[in-house]
Amino acid sequence: MQRYELEAWLGNDHGLTDDQIDELLVQADEIDTRCGGDPDEAREALTAAYRLMREDTDIVVAELAQSLTAARAAELDALAGLRQAAITLIGSGDATESGFAKQAGIDRMTVRKWLGKR
Repeated sequence: MQRYELEAWLGNDHGLTDDQIDELLVQADEIDTRCGGDPDEAREALTAAYRLMREDTDIVVAELAQSLTAARAAELDALAGLRQAAITLIGSGDATESGFAKQAGIDRMTVRKWLGKR
């Protein structure tokens, strides 16, 4: 990332000193390497790096932990629903194991496990 790109991303009211921008630029390059070209992951990591420079770090970490907890709960809810859907639809012959797995975005072995076949 070039400095002008970072400054454009930050906008006008970023509140960082020149030294902090230099530090964030170094972190942006490290983040880009670490994230392997995943723009969503890189954006979230860079946002966290910026927030850690500007906000109370305990609050930033607490908010991120809360987001992770909510995401895990949502994943459990979705998996419970998908498991029931697999049992119902495959059991009634309205779906195949592989077709359901593809539609649900999971692997077939997970479906087989849900069905008690693994």
